[in-house]
Amino acid sequence: MARADLYIPQLPQNDRKPMSRILITSALPYINGIKHLGNLAGSMLPADVYARFKRAQGHETLYICATDEHGTPAELAAAAAGQDVQTYCDEQHEIQKRAGEAFGLSYDWFGRSSNAANRRLTQHFAKVLEDNGLIEERVDRMIYSIDDQRFLPDRYVEGTCPHCGHVGARGDQCDNCGRLLDPTDLIAPYSSVSGSTNLEVRDTRHLYLLQTKIEGRIREWIESKSDWQTLARSIALKHLDEGLIDRGITRDLKWGVPVVGPDGGPRPGMEGKVFYVWFDAPIEYIGATEEWAEANGRTWRDWWRLDEGAEDVRYVQFMGKDNVAFHTVSFPATILGSGEPWKTVDTLKAFNWLNWYGGKFSTSQKRGVFMDQALELLPADYWRWRLTAYGPEHSDSAFTWEDFQASTNKDLADVLGNFVNRIVKFAESKFEGVVPEGGEPGPLEQKLEADVRAGLAEATEAFEAMEFRKACQALRAVWVLGNEYLQEAAPWTAFKTDVDRAAVGVRTGLNLVALFARIAAPVMPVSAEKIAAAVGETDLAWPALDANLLDQLPRGQKVAAAEVLFKKIEDVQVAEWSERFGGAQ
Repeated sequence: MARADLYIPQLPQNDRKPMSRILITSALPYINGIKHLGNLAGSMLPADVYARFKRAQGHETLYICATDEHGTPAELAAAAAGQDVQTYCDEQHEIQKRAGEAFGLSYDWFGRSSNAANRRLTQHFAKVLEDNGLIEERVDRMIYSIDDQRFLPDRYVEGTCPHCGHVGARGDQCDNCGRLLDPTDLIAPYSSVSGSTNLEVRDTRHLYLLQTKIEGRIREWIESKSDWQTLARSIALKHLDEGLIDRGITRDLKWGVPVVGPDGGPRPGMEGKVFYVWFDAPIEYIGATEEWAEANGRTWRDWWRLDEGAEDVRYVQFMGKDNVAFHTVSFPATILGSGEPWKTVDTLKAFNWLNWYGGKFSTSQKRGVFMDQALELLPADYWRWRLTAYGPEHSDSAFTWEDFQASTNKDLADVLGNFVNRIVKFAESKFEGVVPEGGEPGPLEQKLEADVRAGLAEATEAFEAMEFRKACQALRAVWVLGNEYLQEAAPWTAFKTDVDRAAVGVRTGLNLVALFARIAAPVMPVSAEKIAAAVGETDLAWPALDANLLDQLPRGQKVAAAEVLFKKIEDVQVAEWSERFGGAQ
């Protein structure tokens, strides 16, 4: 049974009631190499921004992610690296974990789909699905490579997509049109192991999840999500409208969750087979939560079982559009088909693709900037701002060095960084480096507070709706209000004739610095801490709309200008980076 006494909700400021619990998962990054900026922008980063926002509001928030370690690409990548697959995955997990931490991704737990919890849960779901009549054994006609002397599941086979004609489509999905495929669907197939076209179709036994039996339940579940964004709903309904098929959930591979029989031992006739990576990977959301709970002396069941306390959990998923079909059809088929009271996703936030100039980022083809490379160039917050404020939310968007330079220089250096440095340095030079006393706010400050409050309300609403581009536009607009206020209040001019009036302007400006730190924190956590420290502030909680926004800092509190917060990107850097990583061709 779940131990309810382990749940100690965090209490938000100025509120006596515990706030809701938020469970957040982002699509699991695959194990084969460090992820590129497109992967980051389409799942892990927005999930982190939302998690930071909800924590700052006072919600108990659990952000779960993990490396997706099974399947064909892991075996291929390990072979290419000259390693056994376990050693390869051990190393790559640590590399990806460190990369996420370096980018400020605030995972509560970053697990592994190859761990024991996921193995046990995957085998459990397979058993209950079979008990419910939703799994059956079938004899398949599958592609066998005579030269490789093995069956070729999924990504071991490539060829031409039968739907759009894309050359290089994989055996499980076409990256060009997004259609789910089986290897035998491909035109002119070849082995991705050896390149051999010496293939034939042979009989092999596999387990199938009978999605067709629960198509109605899946449709009803999707149609109940009326508040989902158009992108996620349209992809889900497209697959339903095209007609679900029963999906093979086992593969002829050595690396993965073993297929077992009712007694937990090898299943007769299916020895040596494993579950399909797309069957076990989403289950790792639950498995990783179990890992987190074990490591922290908590329970995982009150996050995932409706009969054990998960009724008050709001579950939000983040992913790129190419992952939506699996998370709105295949994984729900597993969860709903089990007949057990598991928590299902409440909101699925899907992202379009971030492109590299006119083409796609590509892990396999090493095209674009990857997470480790990005941090060799600039600190994480520069990238976090660009990828959040100009990310691929409503359509595909392109990353270019020129746009990155422009947004960094205008938004961060000119608007935010310039404001903070100007007002703090003036307080140091004219008011002994403290928040000054003297004077009373007037009409200018009253108008400013009304405008700031409206901007804060807009930003809050956008973050709540996971409209991150709109949220960042609202943040920038509030920063602009601060600059406009300083221009009009002009404390450096007022100081010559009216020190009290100058004190009001400086005090108001320093309070804006503290406010700007708090609202920037979900997107730029490291920079937010530096900005807050400049005015002696440590509280980065999300500001309440009814708070006194412009008079929070105590009179006499020490302030000290930080180093330059955001350095401008120079043309020579853009030229160097374009030479190194490519650019407009």
